Amino acid sequence: MDEKSFDHAVKRALRELPDEFRKLIDNVEIDVRDEPDAEMKKKLAPRGELLGLYQGVPLVQRGIYYSSMPDRVLLFRGPIHRICRDQDEVVMQIKATLIHEIGHYFGLKENEMPR
Repeated sequence: MDEKSFDHAVKRALRELPDEFRKLIDNVEIDVRDEPDAEMKKKLAPRGELLGLYQGVPLVQRGIYYSSMPDRVLLFRGPIHRICRDQDEVVMQIKATLIHEIGHYFGLKENEMPR
């Protein structure tokens, strides 16, 4: 899948999130990169592929006076392509990865994520 199609699939996945969640997402950038940097990979996925990453302070940890730069959800094009067999699988993995990383924004831990 080329970059333009991948980016379009990310935007579509974001639009397709349930309204009750999408309406609560505020000040979050969705950023697509080709690959995670070496340090991210070493720290977060030393034996596998890092598909996405949430960077920020989860909503449940914010105080009343919280203010900062936008939170960020990173999706990594290369790793997603490498684990998928075809374009349909890439689209499904984009959705799954986006939902997973947004789950972190809402404060879910790894073991609390939907499967």
